[in-house]
Amino acid sequence: MKINGSRDPERTRRRILDAATGEFARYGLGGARVDRIAARSRANKRMMYYYYGSKERLFLAVLEESYSRIRSAERSLELEDLDPRRALRRLVEFTWQYFVRHPEFMTLLNSENLHKGRHLKGSSRVRDMHSPLLVTLAAILARGEREGLFRRGIDPVQLYISIAGEGYFYLSNRYTLSRIFGRDLMAPRALAERARHNADMILHAVRK
Repeated sequence: MKINGSRDPERTRRRILDAATGEFARYGLGGARVDRIAARSRANKRMMYYYYGSKERLFLAVLEESYSRIRSAERSLELEDLDPRRALRRLVEFTWQYFVRHPEFMTLLNSENLHKGRHLKGSSRVRDMHSPLLVTLAAILARGEREGLFRRGIDPVQLYISIAGEGYFYLSNRYTLSRIFGRDLMAPRALAERARHNADMILHAVRK
């Protein structure tokens, strides 16, 4: 079958994936429309189905790519040789900054959680890409224990959930919290204060 645009399939796939990321982030899986994705990517619907099979499989591809980007960015932090406290602070600060700079990541996660994670359930790719993160975090904790800085027995999975949760709740509830407390929680000063708070909270939690 000849597909228009097949001379550069990787570029076409990338355009579709980028357009779908914006569509799913704005409207969620249920509200996203294939017609709009096709128009934004300058591809026809037949091409989209040829490369991704269905809207749900395209949504999974978007989720996988979104996780891949944050995990790749984490690897560039080079945490392995840092002082354990500095390494952990850098990871917490990075996670917060990534959430602030990539709101589409959070909205995609919100959409998948509405579907109870059913699309990620069958994704070995997502599970595999999280393994190095947990290995790195476990190594940071082990170094901290050996040096007498961190308490023993901290579960790296629980710790990472706490790191992500410190920023996730703040940002996903920023509008209601701003109204309730009469603060602009997205003002630069408020974001900087929250970054320090997140790191201080996590470091205090692991301290021996």
